[in-house]
Amino acid sequence: MTTTLPTAAAAPALPPAPSTARLVGRAVDFWRLQFKRTWRGTWASTVLTPLGFLAAMGLGLGSIVDNGSGASTLGGVSYLDYIAPGLLAASIMQQASFESSYPVLGAIKWAKQYHAQLATPLRVRDALAGHVLWVALRLSISALVFVVVMALFSTFHSWWAVLCLPAAVLTGLAFVPGIFAFAATLETDSGFALLFRFAIMPMFLFSGTFFPVSQLPDWLEPIAYLTPLWHGVDLCRDLALGTASLLPALGHVAYLLLWVAGGYALALRHFTRRLVT
Repeated sequence: MTTTLPTAAAAPALPPAPSTARLVGRAVDFWRLQFKRTWRGTWASTVLTPLGFLAAMGLGLGSIVDNGSGASTLGGVSYLDYIAPGLLAASIMQQASFESSYPVLGAIKWAKQYHAQLATPLRVRDALAGHVLWVALRLSISALVFVVVMALFSTFHSWWAVLCLPAAVLTGLAFVPGIFAFAATLETDSGFALLFRFAIMPMFLFSGTFFPVSQLPDWLEPIAYLTPLWHGVDLCRDLALGTASLLPALGHVAYLLLWVAGGYALALRHFTRRLVT
């Protein structure tokens, strides 16, 4: 007589691990839900910033420049037409710098949102990518509003001007991951004062936003050409005025993408060191 031994019950199948895209999407959704509670407080500055810039600098100061010898220096265009695309790139750069500084240090040291995310299946690279993508979405909204205001001021001279939107967002993104990396090295926010005072503000003033870089002193002109903001300003201006050429435009895009890639690699390295214990 033979006996049949009972077989062990099969272990339940584990659900498949979430894909990287899904994990990054969850990180983006975290920041979206947080912004959902505070977005009303940002719309005033989002709309008033381009209006204030273009009205004060383009119309106010522009009337003085246009009545003088500025038109010949600016290639025959009005000061408003000249300055508007530069202000688009520069203002998005400023917003990108802020969104990548205090909120990042806060998520590491004070509110510790990153630590909460890493307690879930999210990895460091998922949390980093999700936050960078969220900043890109914020920059896209602000750039869209600025582009609409520019259109209302009739500063576009070509259908290529619609590409000012992605060009401005790319300009902002050239700063985002690098400042993420810098924020991940800080213990206090005092370093941001140095960043804004000695890097962001000089670039805002001397990267071709308000006047041609060729008017800078000879020793400063090459430095301005190396800044990512000058490439973004020049790209947006050429697109808005309809003077863009393929090779220079591709050169600007490639240079900005190089800053994005290099900054992201540095940010991932510093985030891993800071958040993985």
